[in-house]
Amino acid sequence: MNKCEKRSEAANLLETLPPVEFCCIYGSSLHPNNFDKTSMIDCILGVEDPLQWHAQNLEMNREHYASWMVHLGGARLITKVADDIGVGVHFNPFVPHNQQMFKYGVVRMHDLVQDILEWQTFYLSGRLQKPVNIIVDNADIEKLNSVNLKAATSAALLLLPSKFSEEELYAKICSLSYMGDLRMLFAEDKNKVKKIVQGQFKLFQKVYKPLLEEFAAQDLFRLSSSVDQRVNIIQDCGLSTTCSLVSSLPLPLRRQMGIELGNKKVFDESALRNVVIKSKEEAAECTRRFLRRKVMVSSARQAVAGLLTAGAVHGFRYLGSKMRKAWKSWS
Repeated sequence: MNKCEKRSEAANLLETLPPVEFCCIYGSSLHPNNFDKTSMIDCILGVEDPLQWHAQNLEMNREHYASWMVHLGGARLITKVADDIGVGVHFNPFVPHNQQMFKYGVVRMHDLVQDILEWQTFYLSGRLQKPVNIIVDNADIEKLNSVNLKAATSAALLLLPSKFSEEELYAKICSLSYMGDLRMLFAEDKNKVKKIVQGQFKLFQKVYKPLLEEFAAQDLFRLSSSVDQRVNIIQDCGLSTTCSLVSSLPLPLRRQMGIELGNKKVFDESALRNVVIKSKEEAAECTRRFLRRKVMVSSARQAVAGLLTAGAVHGFRYLGSKMRKAWKSWS
């Protein structure tokens, strides 16, 4: 199934659901060489009011939900578990439609926007730093996500050495959302990042080429083309460039840097000059610690919520498939 066919299948699924403000396909189903119709197509659905949306969807697609949640609390319980235990996203996995399996996650639009701009949980923002196929975008999330992409590029550059390849840059960007992820210890393919980047390299180029050109125009790094149309990158690791990169990071991360590295007298809390940065290494370590904490907490919360909301059979089926891939990669 090619990209257009997957887009069409996802659009067909949406016709059976209540209206959404945003929908995108993400994950391994975007791999150009993934022709396995038994693998799930992963979708994120953004809605204004999850409680109302789930109430409507329960009337339309009751079978999509774990039976215990339907009987014990319905839409109110579904939303409460997503918000209080998870990170604001409710997933319905193993949803059959037109001989294809889907997993769709439902999130409040406000929470989606906050995560994109501020890396509040770094759960969905991390997924949107990788290539996605947008089906519905009534709130112009694709344009808003450019802030997230620029922040991800800046964070990756802080964590990379002075010389690296284009592929290494995309791998570092891709790895940000797995730093501290507890699932990587036992339930994820250890080569996951490498496979994502190699399988979707042209998609990464399409997403990040404008940013690479923008950063190069600002003399933050130099690009040199290679024979296979990929580029090698040499970045300036000086303090001025480091400060420019940090200025593109989300405000909560810059605030954390201020706490750890010290602040000058505050006049404007969003101004970079308030954070005392002495070296690129210091800024990189602060970024690394911030992301590890975010990802560790978010992945743990969502894993627990996922096992609850998917139901015992689907939950352990999903976990089992993940662990088989992980064990295969380690053997």
